[in-house]
Amino acid sequence: MEDSDTSAILPGEEESSENNYKSRRNLCPTSVGDNVVCSKPPPYSCPLSVSVEPVLFLSMFSLALQMPLYTQYLWDRISEDLGYNGTKTGKCDNRTEPSDPLEKEVETMTAHWNLYINLGGFLISLFSATLLGSWSDHAGRRPVLILSNLGLAVQAAVYLTVLYLKLPVAWFLLGRLCSSLTGDFNATLAGCFAYVADTSDRVSRTFRVAILEACIGVAGMFASIIGGQWRRAQGYINPFWLVLATSLASALYAFLFVPESVVPDPGARLLTTKHHRAVVRLYTTPGQEGRRLRLWLYSLCFFVVVTVHFGSRDLYVLYELSAPLCWGPELIGYGSAAQHLTYLSSLAGLRALQRCMEDSWVAIVGLASNACGLVVISVANTATLMFTGYGLCFLAMTSTPVLRSKLSKLVDPSEQGALFASVACVEGLCSLVSSGVFNSLYPATLHMMKGFPFLFGAMLLFLPAGVIGTLGCQQRRGSTDSPAVS
Repeated sequence: MEDSDTSAILPGEEESSENNYKSRRNLCPTSVGDNVVCSKPPPYSCPLSVSVEPVLFLSMFSLALQMPLYTQYLWDRISEDLGYNGTKTGKCDNRTEPSDPLEKEVETMTAHWNLYINLGGFLISLFSATLLGSWSDHAGRRPVLILSNLGLAVQAAVYLTVLYLKLPVAWFLLGRLCSSLTGDFNATLAGCFAYVADTSDRVSRTFRVAILEACIGVAGMFASIIGGQWRRAQGYINPFWLVLATSLASALYAFLFVPESVVPDPGARLLTTKHHRAVVRLYTTPGQEGRRLRLWLYSLCFFVVVTVHFGSRDLYVLYELSAPLCWGPELIGYGSAAQHLTYLSSLAGLRALQRCMEDSWVAIVGLASNACGLVVISVANTATLMFTGYGLCFLAMTSTPVLRSKLSKLVDPSEQGALFASVACVEGLCSLVSSGVFNSLYPATLHMMKGFPFLFGAMLLFLPAGVIGTLGCQQRRGSTDSPAVS
């Protein structure tokens, strides 16, 4: 498929970018597959041609395993504290609204604690992930990957302490803050996507980014199935030991096997405002032919799409636990697996759709799939309808790799770390806003329509669809009006 993301607005920029990329590779003594080894190689070499995919896989597995578990643990602890046992004595049936006021109180408090934990964590990671991502342009990608995963391991250790000692649920906030100081999962994402941008050309970048996002989906799918079954069989403690082990394994793999993709500067300092200024310059420095405007617009689209993803994901478990669905741990695990399976189906769909349409239209198809699924989920009162909604979202994740790729192609190779640091900053804002809006909207609309937050999310997706479609039409018109270059 022809790559014309910036050719219409930046004449000659694509050729210059390719030359910069080739020059970057020529600075490096060796290459392993698509991996550019720009510094001292890691202690051991992996026999397979992989780069950061295992790092992201293990990190996401750890995150996806713990998220449904700690939400269910919050539900159980709050239910115990309030004396509610509806789901344990068979009082949860197929009524349209919960009649027990205690159930409403449990739902409300669980949603609010989710809000507090996410709010506290992402307020800190909003700055730390941005700092670490931009720092990686000078110090290298590997230190960021190692630090962020060690932080996730500390978070898992704090959660285990809460479980063993039965501490108040407020201690979960402490664990989240520890992880946020080292960038949280956002820093891992920033490092991995910047690494892929370093080691891929412009033509293959969208699909390479999609492969990286598919690793997120596969890890989430396996973690969801294992977590639901394991929690029902053995409780919460043993699964959280696996969370700790996989976080440490991810950091160890990054240290031992991942070749560096940039030339590290030995004098690069971490604690300096220079890194945040580099991110700000991306969006404030005037560019050729509207580059800055497109960065803002694509970032806005990314913000809305990811906000809907995060907001709906935060509510899925809570929505499934309560009436009229009343799912247990096994069904919740299968539901979460179906949700993460969209990463794989979106990868296959992206590959197929790229053969017949440009990336912008692929993203719009993905947004339409996401919106249809959320509408069905908003009215789901049976397991069949809920899984139908998950099925309709089978292309929901095609829009995010397209947007990441478009953003990456609008900046120079030396700015990839700063760019993906800003994307991590946007993701932090997404989590902050989605937690505040969706977790507050859910209890506020229980009396009116329980699934209204999902319907609200579907309506929000019309905004990025319109922006991406408009920019795609302008880009195509600009390409048509431009004289052909022989």
